[in-house]
Amino acid sequence: MSENPRGEIGKTNDTELVRRLLMENYGYAPELVYEIRGRYHRVYAWKPCRLEVKGPDRNGVYFGRVESDGIRLSIEGSFLVGPHATKNVVELDDERAKMYLAGESVEITERELHGWVIVRWRDYFLGSAKAKDGRLINYVPKDRRLRLESLK
Repeated sequence: MSENPRGEIGKTNDTELVRRLLMENYGYAPELVYEIRGRYHRVYAWKPCRLEVKGPDRNGVYFGRVESDGIRLSIEGSFLVGPHATKNVVELDDERAKMYLAGESVEITERELHGWVIVRWRDYFLGSAKAKDGRLINYVPKDRRLRLESLK
């Protein structure tokens, strides 16, 4: 993995940088255009289209964020990368998926995993988390979390 990919922002083409980070971390990068925006290094992705649409000059869906140690995918980004990812995908059982969706960190058996991973439950991709010391550190945004009592 790159030393600190944030240092490459502005020096490397955004699409090339994001594709490289995706390949390094997940073994797959969708054929999309990527743009890194703002001080939080948010990544937006889209497919080029010949249809001209009038309106705001911003393209794409929020795909993730370039972190100092790699790329953290949004829930939407995990849906685009996850089905074809060849590494760093963690499968959760029903109980741990409920905990994860409620915003809790969960234990994993893959103790050797460290860094950003895609979280999967059955055929669904739940976003990404940071694997550290046998735990998944949760990054589900507060406004997208489920309440545990509603999951029982």
